[in-house]
Amino acid sequence: MYWLVENREQLNVLVNSSYKKAFIEVIPFNDTIHPVLNRISLVYIRPLEATKGFMVCIAHSESLNVLNTGIDKLINKFEKLYCRDKKEILHYFPKSNKALIDINPPPTTYIRPTTKTHELYYRTHKDNHELNAIIPIVKHYEICEMVFRDLKANINEKTTKYDEFFNSRVSVVFNAIERSGLRIHNDTFSKYFHAVDGEYVNTQFNLKTTTTRPSNKFKNVNYAALNKENGCRKSFIPRNNRLVEIDISAYHPSLAARLVGYDFADIDIHAHFASLYKVDYKKSKELTFKQLYGGVFENYKHLEFFQKVEKYVGELWTKFERDGFIECEVSGFIYKKENLGNMNPQKLFNYVLQNLETSMNVRILWDMFCIMKKCNTKLILYTYDSFLFDLDDDEENIIEDIRNVFKKYKLNIKEIKGYDYDFKE
Repeated sequence: MYWLVENREQLNVLVNSSYKKAFIEVIPFNDTIHPVLNRISLVYIRPLEATKGFMVCIAHSESLNVLNTGIDKLINKFEKLYCRDKKEILHYFPKSNKALIDINPPPTTYIRPTTKTHELYYRTHKDNHELNAIIPIVKHYEICEMVFRDLKANINEKTTKYDEFFNSRVSVVFNAIERSGLRIHNDTFSKYFHAVDGEYVNTQFNLKTTTTRPSNKFKNVNYAALNKENGCRKSFIPRNNRLVEIDISAYHPSLAARLVGYDFADIDIHAHFASLYKVDYKKSKELTFKQLYGGVFENYKHLEFFQKVEKYVGELWTKFERDGFIECEVSGFIYKKENLGNMNPQKLFNYVLQNLETSMNVRILWDMFCIMKKCNTKLILYTYDSFLFDLDDDEENIIEDIRNVFKKYKLNIKEIKGYDYDFKE
């Protein structure tokens, strides 16, 4: 069978084949458009038992037919679909969650190869929303074959605890946040960021980072670090009735306490330390974070919490140096010495803390999405210790259910509500 699949008869040959496992790559209409707003031009399928991959034409200038109605049947026949980025492909095939397996989990950052043809087209026609539909199919096929060649060895690697966590939870919850989108006041958003055609924007998480802490940036807008002072947050408004932001109080000290075996009980951690430091609340936060991230100060080494932190950091480093790796709690992620250059005890502790933060948040996010299933209320933004909801007032009980999620994980929270993300009158 020829590698190009462009009519019903050719597609049926693949559908009726005995292939059960394959690698998949999606070619959208334009690589610069968010997957939520994009459409599929081509789908590359490489059955593991085949000697070549097949390019299925959905909508392309060189294609004879449109196979949009038949592609789902082909996708659904496979028991396992290995891919470069599960979170991305779920936007195009949301019902394929159980079959999709990301074989490029963190900390690997795989940059998809390109061709000179692609570079030329994107340099001269990047604003064409159907650009990939005019780039020759054979050039797309060339890239997909390279991607498969680069990643195929990962398919046979033993599945780890973190692989399962990443595929069953991490990719799914961040895909869901991206799909929610944020409603914007168009003129205000355009003033601070860039022009938008419409009243919604979508965030895009990069999950493939060294620490596993996701970044969140799309079209040069850093949604994980929106300025709190310059008014840009007024750009974001509710589609329902109100925006509700829930912040976890003293999150990193709380997580550190779990790691080192210290119990703060149900108290305001920063107020507690303020009384021990004999400083005000703001200064207390500053001192605690400096010591968590940079090492314990000499004049506070007598405090039990920091004694435990110092002991944990030392034991963690000893294990890392002795074994060449450490395995993180909850996620099962393994930091390998060979992958981490210029490491030191405090930096390693910070990595472990950030991994625990992300892993706990994935659990929290999963519980939240289970609560909000089929609701108008949506979780629209996540930034490390903060969760932003677009609330339908008729579903006020949802917020109480979400509060109970944080109680389940023994985390203290604070809330703020408003009619834009600036939360200022």
